[in-house]
Amino acid sequence: MTADLGEFIRDQRRTARLSLRKLSELTGISNPYLSQIERGLREPSAKILQAIANGLRISAETLYVRAGILEQRVDEQDLEGDILRDPTISERQKQALLDIYRSFQRERAEETGADAEQPSAG
Repeated sequence: MTADLGEFIRDQRRTARLSLRKLSELTGISNPYLSQIERGLREPSAKILQAIANGLRISAETLYVRAGILEQRVDEQDLEGDILRDPTISERQKQALLDIYRSFQRERAEETGADAEQPSAG
């Protein structure tokens, strides 16, 4: 499972067009340690996975599932992560989309009397 996780992190890093050094700067995790994680030589803690998820701008839940910390929920989608990873729109546009999406979630929750689920967006 560790090698699969490392490979997934490497793929996400490359998709985000980040060097290992840049991801290290973004996460505060040493370059050698990140390299070992990507090669499947280290099993990162949940805290480290959270930092990597933030650096990659993907949901931590995605990495927790890959690491076997959480079970994947079949009905769960990572819309916010998809928006954040979209290379065709600017950072400002991504933030605007997320703001609108979250406002709709809050509005719907108020209508139904439920708490709005607020997934973290790295």
